Amino acid sequence: MAFAQQLIAWQRRHGRHGLPWQGTRDPYRIWLSEVMLQQTQVATVIPYYQRFVRRFPDVGALARASEDDVLALWSGLGYYARGRNLHRAARLIAEQGFPRTALDIAELPGVGRSTAAAIAVFAYGERAAILDGNAKRVLARAFGVERDEKLWALAERLLPKRGIERYTQALMDLGATLCSRLAPSCERCPVVRACVARRDERVAELPAPRKRRALPQKDVQWLVLRRNGAVLLERRPSSGIWGGLWCFPELTGRAPAGAKRLSPIEHGFTHFRLRIRPLLLKSGSEPYLNRARTPISWMTFAQAEAAALPAPVRTLLGRLGEGVR
Repeated sequence: MAFAQQLIAWQRRHGRHGLPWQGTRDPYRIWLSEVMLQQTQVATVIPYYQRFVRRFPDVGALARASEDDVLALWSGLGYYARGRNLHRAARLIAEQGFPRTALDIAELPGVGRSTAAAIAVFAYGERAAILDGNAKRVLARAFGVERDEKLWALAERLLPKRGIERYTQALMDLGATLCSRLAPSCERCPVVRACVARRDERVAELPAPRKRRALPQKDVQWLVLRRNGAVLLERRPSSGIWGGLWCFPELTGRAPAGAKRLSPIEHGFTHFRLRIRPLLLKSGSEPYLNRARTPISWMTFAQAEAAALPAPVRTLLGRLGEGVR
């Protein structure tokens, strides 16, 4: 049986069928799920996806929303440029309609070649090749291929004439469940007998891991000002890390007299690690703020929890709410 047909038969019996974005041809919901699934596991995405479609049931509702509202719902999902690009793309789609081919979908902000192909497959049944992390791992191991350009050519060559939706889902499911990165369940794989990596004992080598380098460390100081049960937050500029999100103001230079140092918070990004050193100050220390970083806002804890916040801010708010340790 051909590779594609083996995967289709396996997916029919053993694949994932109850995900909330399955069973629809609505390009809006498919696009939303595929963007959320970029570099994020299914279990993490499901509650965010469900909240988004309740709040923004169609692309028009998303386009009319403010960036603050969108990022507030996205808060905690990470890679916040995805949320900003999602909002930008929604406004384009609301004006021009949803593009109908993978080539055109790839022109949307935040949508690359593989994501565009997945959307085109599930929304329109287009025969388009995906090569997300899961598909790349399956194909690299099954055929013993290392280089991305060869993998793309292989992915396109393997496309079935029928059953493209189930085949595409099978690649995703197989990579996510059996052909995992660290502990693959080869004995249950539908293509194990023909798998080159299994035959040559190269499962751990394929796909070739990217060379890891030591991440640089950056240190920042956050000013934590409290007043009558509220904290002072500032909205980050759209560019840079956490663009558009509400954070504690940063301080450069020496800590003000009387500042209480709180336990540091460690946070990892793709290209560097961040050590955050919070400084608790009394109200009236606002002159230490850089006024160029407006807007700033006093928020109650309830208001802050409902705002668009990065994970370290939520962590620090939780500590403040418990009584700073």
